[in-house]
Amino acid sequence: MSDPVLIARSPADLPSRAQLLAMSGLEFMQAMLAGQIPHPTIAGLMGYRLTHVAPGRVTLTGAADFGHTNPFGAVHGGWYGTVLDTALGCTVMTAVPQGRWYTTLEYKVNITRALPLGMEIEAEGLLDHAGRSTAVAHATIRGREDGRVYATGSTTCIIMGEG
Repeated sequence: MSDPVLIARSPADLPSRAQLLAMSGLEFMQAMLAGQIPHPTIAGLMGYRLTHVAPGRVTLTGAADFGHTNPFGAVHGGWYGTVLDTALGCTVMTAVPQGRWYTTLEYKVNITRALPLGMEIEAEGLLDHAGRSTAVAHATIRGREDGRVYATGSTTCIIMGEG
């Protein structure tokens, strides 16, 4: 992650509710990718960033480091969960109409193998369904060097607001 990414450092860096509702979810995600809206603070803490946005598809890249390990020195399951939750939520966001918002109802994570520290990953989220009130998506974390699947996840989200 060599190029600088705009990361929120305080609540003042975040867009207001009115600004959020004035855009579609896709416009919001495209503005974040373009650096017009900061990435959330958690992206900096967990070492990932948004790298691609399209309708129904989002990609993150990043790497876990020693600060993301459990007491045994392996990547903590919460790191996989956070990266997948972000990929899943951002993917759903691409389908949210202007004036509406979403929140996660549930998400599931499957860790398939241990991720080596420092290995660059790509987390791709894909939208399976977006209706008037719910959306479903799935995501995969793959090693960029080896193409292997390290974790998968799925989510169901509720879309709220007028509509």
